[in-house]
Amino acid sequence: MDKKYSNYDLDNLDIQILSILMENASIPYTEIAKKLIVSGGTIHVRMKKMEELGIIKGSELIINPQKVGFDITAFLGIYLEKGSQYSDAVKQLQTINEVVELHYCTGQYSMFAKIVCRDTAHLRKVLNEDIQALTGIQRTETIISLEESIKRQITL
Repeated sequence: MDKKYSNYDLDNLDIQILSILMENASIPYTEIAKKLIVSGGTIHVRMKKMEELGIIKGSELIINPQKVGFDITAFLGIYLEKGSQYSDAVKQLQTINEVVELHYCTGQYSMFAKIVCRDTAHLRKVLNEDIQALTGIQRTETIISLEESIKRQITL
């Protein structure tokens, strides 16, 4: 990170830029500039600063898994044999495409994962043959989601 940005605080313009992009990440900088009555260059510079600071991690295209044949979303509580196996377990779980989120957490589980599968047979295969066979995973508990009711970013 560039030293000149090390003490950078978000101001109202930054928050407005982020809010607009969180609503629609594909909006052009020129359109944001028009809405906020600033130059396109200002938006570009602000975005570059926020990316360099790690405030913005990137942008993504969000696909509805059900529309492409992935009808099962499940949450998986993962128990590790030892806490020291966490890093190795993460590396192994990264190779399983159905694992779309993974969190190191407090509470009864060592890790908590979100997995997306085509159907129950696919879920059973991922659980039994892929995840539970990994070195260091003691056992898992599965919670199947019946519906995603809320999914959103934080509000700035």
